[in-house]
Amino acid sequence: QLQAYGGGPVQAGGSLRLSCAASGGTFSRLFMGWFRQAPGKEREFVAAISRSGSGYYADSVKGRFTISRDNAKKLVYLQMDSLKPEDTAVYYCAAKPAILTAIYYSPSDYGSWGQGTLVTVSS
Repeated sequence: QLQAYGGGPVQAGGSLRLSCAASGGTFSRLFMGWFRQAPGKEREFVAAISRSGSGYYADSVKGRFTISRDNAKKLVYLQMDSLKPEDTAVYYCAAKPAILTAIYYSPSDYGSWGQGTLVTVSS
């Protein structure tokens, strides 16, 4: 099970850190991703982190967002800086058991999802 938290209102240019807590299973074997869904839009890839700790980012957030993980605490983080109004969305964390070198970008690749946390960026 996954639980995402840390969302809230923030002004443009500000920062937020989202967290995703995992329970059960072996966290270190999971490929973790963050996705977001704005009203009226499809769920889109934001960032992901491999088992080895390599991060992957959507072009729209590259240089502003940083994904990281703490295997001992079974947590994955999304540090979001220089937020823009277009970053407003519900953010979801997702997980997939994976081999060490796997990379997954599509929502359909992931089998486990958190409940989502709302990020609202005002201009």
